[in-house]
Formats: sequence, structure tokens, C-alpha cells
Amino acid sequence: MNEALLRSLTPSVLGILVRRGADFAAAEDAVQDALVEAVRVWPADPPRDPKGWLVTVAWRKFLDQTRADASRRRREDLVDEEPAPGAAPASDDTLQLYFLCAHPSLTPSSAVALTLRAVGGLTTRQIAQAYLVPEATMAQRISRAKRTVSGVRFDRPGDVATVLRVLYLVFNEGYSGDVDLAAEAIRLTRQLAAAIDHPEVAGLLALMLLHHARRAARTAPDGSLVPLAEQDRGRWDTGAIAEGVGILQAALSRDRLGEFQAQAAIAALHADAPTAEETDWVQIVEWYDELARLTDNPVVRLNRAVAVGEADGPRAGLAALARLDDSLPRHTAVAAYLHERDGDLATAARLYAEAAHKAPDLAERGHLTRQAARLNARRSH
Repeated sequence: MNEALLRSLTPSVLGILVRRGADFAAAEDAVQDALVEAVRVWPADPPRDPKGWLVTVAWRKFLDQTRADASRRRREDLVDEEPAPGAAPASDDTLQLYFLCAHPSLTPSSAVALTLRAVGGLTTRQIAQAYLVPEATMAQRISRAKRTVSGVRFDRPGDVATVLRVLYLVFNEGYSGDVDLAAEAIRLTRQLAAAIDHPEVAGLLALMLLHHARRAARTAPDGSLVPLAEQDRGRWDTGAIAEGVGILQAALSRDRLGEFQAQAAIAALHADAPTAEETDWVQIVEWYDELARLTDNPVVRLNRAVAVGEADGPRAGLAALARLDDSLPRHTAVAAYLHERDGDLATAARLYAEAAHKAPDLAERGHLTRQAARLNARRSH
């Protein structure tokens, strides 16, 4: 990989995107994404025209982001302020669309993908990242779903479980970047909870509220990520936490445990700790065991490895991590963190740098790069 070539081409590619109509900040993000793609692709498949390749990929990424932003802005009219506690109207056209897109003729995974694309406003790439599959695979899945429902009548709504899955993925996308989209997911989940007496609907609402309560502390004034352990807990929304815990306790008392209730229980334990050091990691590991039993999700097991590292020591966490596929997203970042906890700063710095190259967005990439630089600076003294 010719890094000097990439650096020399960057200003020219950036200028072309701006001349095509992209604002400078969006063009910078798109070019950065294209450079990351080049680092990944070029060693095995170098282009004949590097500059043309970068312009094409950067422009496509800019357009993807522009379309996603436009879809989200259409929803901003529905959310004027923070989601307020209390009852919400029992019906909503948007929520009805979620149910209709979750059509019985579709598999749950296809219904979720179609709804996220058609109603949620997410790009195919964003949906693929949420499902841990290649973008081309997700594009085919969405196309098949469209063909399947093209000739059917939308008079039989889909099931609640599929709609909950869609709402959760929309919330996660909003929580990682667009607060209004996260608030819209909370608004719709409130309406669903008012219309349906179901413990998993309550569990999802509690989970959203508990995560959303931390949003103000998740980023520094310069936009960089602040890890949970370093967040100013005085900036957490105690009202949202209290509401989320209350909803969760009522749901758990019905003894019909589901994955959203288990996730909310983990979030509640984090919210309940006055400081990071006082977090009840033993209980969190137990809840991750329940969640793994319910879902058998590899990402759950990845997060469990972190919790094991906190509860039983970094070497126990590394042993749990060793049983997982190292191609999992954020696997390398978790390994870096656990190696740092174990005192192996050289390995941790190398893994943080490697994880930064794999990071899905600029904020996470910057955070991991700073972690690597911090450890390298410690080692040099």
C-alpha cells in the first residue's frame, strides 16, 4: 500500500467532491471513508486509476450519507424535543408502516432489512453493518424482500418481535450518531407500549431510556468519544434512568424474560453504579449468561468477555475472548483493552492501532487511534 500516494491524492479528491456540490465537512468524511476502503482493497486489487477510484468511492459514500441524512431530517418534524415520560397516543402512521413492512410473507430478517431501508431511512451499508454481513449480501436480501411483497396486499400486519427488532436497530443507529433518530425510536416504542401489554415491549423501552440517558456524556466538546468508565455521571439524565428502571422492574416481575429485558438489566446495573469502580460486574456477567442463552449472539459473547475481564481479571477475559471468532466487529478493540488491563502495553498499542483501521466510523477510529498513541507514549518514557 502506497501511503504517500494516498496522501498526495487526498486534496485533489476532496476538491473534486466540493466542486460537485458536497459541503467541505461531508466531503472530508467521505474521502476519509474512501481512504479506509482503499487501505482494505488495494493491496489485493490495485486500481488502474487510483485517483478515479477514490473519487468514485468517495462520491458514492457522500451520496449514501446524504440520502440517510435526508431521511432522518424528515423525521425531525415529528420530534421537537426530548422524549417525555408518560402516555403517548395509541396510534401512529409511522408505527403502522413498521407493522405493515413486517409482512408475514417475509422471513423476520428480510422484514427487518426492508423496514429499515423503506421506513427507517438507513442505507444498505448501515443495515449490513448492523447485521454483520457484506453490503452486497444485504442488498440482495432487500431486493428479494421487495420482490416478495410486490404483489401482496398489505392487510396483514407482521408480528411484534420483528417490529421490536427494527425499532432497536433504528435506535442504535440514532444513538451512535443522530439523537433525533434515537428519540423517534423511543417515541414509537412508547406508543407500542401503550397499545400492547407485552413485557418485551416494556423491556425495549426501558433499554432505550437507560441508554439515551447517557447521551450527553458520551462525547467530549470536540466530538470525540468518551468511554463509559470515563463519563461524567453527573451529566446522566436521572429522570430517564428512574423511568427506565421502573419500567424494567415491572416487566421483570412478570417472569417472562426476553432479550430486551436482559439487556436493560445490564444497562440498569451500569446506571446504578455511582462510579465505574463500583459497577457490579459479577451480576453483569450473570445477565450476559442469560442473554447468551436467549440469543446465542456472538456480539453478546464478545461483550460478556469484557465483563468477565472486569469481574475475574483480564486473563479470564482474554480466555473468554479466545473462544470467539476474531473476525467479529470490535474483537480487536476488546483484545487491546484486555491486554492493556493485563499490563501488556506493546500488544495493546498494536491492537488498538489495528482496531482503528477496522473502525466503522470516524469517531470510533479517532478514539482507538488516541488509545494507541497514549500507550506508545507511556512505553517511550
